[in-house]
Amino acid sequence: VQLVESGGGLVQTGGSLTLSCAASGGIFSANTMGWYRQAPGKQRELVAVISSGGSTNYPDSVKGRFTISRDNAAKTVSLHMNSLKPEDTAVYYCNARVPFPRNEYWGQGTQVTVSS
Repeated sequence: VQLVESGGGLVQTGGSLTLSCAASGGIFSANTMGWYRQAPGKQRELVAVISSGGSTNYPDSVKGRFTISRDNAAKTVSLHMNSLKPEDTAVYYCNARVPFPRNEYWGQGTQVTVSS
């Protein structure tokens, strides 16, 4: 499975961005897909996850501002980010969890910078 992110960039506080992740290889519809982020000096953290059945989960830090969605036909997963804050600044990574054989894959990351 290969994952390629796009859509990062520089945005002002309160602005919006949409990240996209294109997957190739494997059976996309069977995978749990997620977005993680890592700020300088901090651990990588979960931002959003969507199951193969479409169930979503978010940490409190982004709940109500971020929305994850998937398009199984296009093999893409998107992260729509609204009301961005400076603390959202990080490298954002796309993640795929393959159920069988069990494995995990990461994209190369895309930088999101929110200016105050």
